[in-house]
Amino acid sequence: MLDKLSNIEERFEEVNRMLADVEIMSKPQEMKKLGKELKDLTKIVEVGRKYKSTLKNLESAKQVLAEETDEEMRELAKEEINSLEELIPKLEEDLKQLLIPKDPEDSMDCILEIRAGTGGDEACLFANELFRMYQRYCEQKKWKFEVSSVTEGSSGGIKEAIVFIEGEDCFGSLKYESGVHRVQRVPQTEANGRIHTSAATVAVLPAPEEIEVELNMNDIHKETFCASGNGGQSVNTTYSAVRLTHIPTGIVVSMQDERSQIKNYEKAIKILKARIYEIEMNKRLEATSALRRSLVSTGDRSAKIRTYNFPQSRVTDHRIGLTLYNLPAIMDGNIQEIIDALRIAENTEKLAEGAKTA
Repeated sequence: MLDKLSNIEERFEEVNRMLADVEIMSKPQEMKKLGKELKDLTKIVEVGRKYKSTLKNLESAKQVLAEETDEEMRELAKEEINSLEELIPKLEEDLKQLLIPKDPEDSMDCILEIRAGTGGDEACLFANELFRMYQRYCEQKKWKFEVSSVTEGSSGGIKEAIVFIEGEDCFGSLKYESGVHRVQRVPQTEANGRIHTSAATVAVLPAPEEIEVELNMNDIHKETFCASGNGGQSVNTTYSAVRLTHIPTGIVVSMQDERSQIKNYEKAIKILKARIYEIEMNKRLEATSALRRSLVSTGDRSAKIRTYNFPQSRVTDHRIGLTLYNLPAIMDGNIQEIIDALRIAENTEKLAEGAKTA
């Protein structure tokens, strides 16, 4: 571990020098990339230096105990040794967590897609509540939450919503939310008070940088059509809505949120790139690690990951068996405890996998 820390400190100093280079300063993308790397390295270096300092202090205290004849000084040395020996395992555990390689996608911005599933109108209402939950969470994190498109349900709620989210490590946090979210409660329309089960699906896609996904425009079939729904006088009179079909994968993206066809096209291209990137990312994960098939991190869209039971004010994440009894707070965006537990579970699996291959 000490050798690894030394290598990281060398890289830390190197990145600092690179960021001070005038040539690098003229390249915003490179500056952004190095800035993110420096931030991650800083956390490791700070804990690593504390760890090395603690080991050094422990060695000094043991030397005092071995050489000192004054009983009072010996007692002080014993107390310090006990304190330092308690601290070292905690620092080692912190370092193990920090030294787990981060997924390169974690630092990306992301695209959040929410769709009503089984359950009719009740599923649309629940999808709308999930939408608000993520909106409130992003507000707490001070992330940008840009609604790209929303399709409303016939009796309220939403059938589908697509949101662009920008912020520090937002994909690294929200990636755990992909999958089927199930709700159990008594709908307002239920006269006999019976509990119904409905569902909504959530997909969180990394939003790759422009350079990371290259599209062959000959592979894309573009259609334009009149927008529907609320949108002013231009609705159904101008062909502002855009539908893109990626022929090799069959992915279809429709966008009609903006009145401008150009803006709708730009948004549709961005979403299309994200979905293609997701396919390639999952292929790579399948090829390199069985661990990721645990669903803790990638979240299969067809897998039931969480149940929200309103009568019992209970939320259960089925991947890690976590149950919390604070449903109102969670629906108000306080999902950090769940995300932290999922991240710890994933890192624990990574550590175990690393131990097997070491």
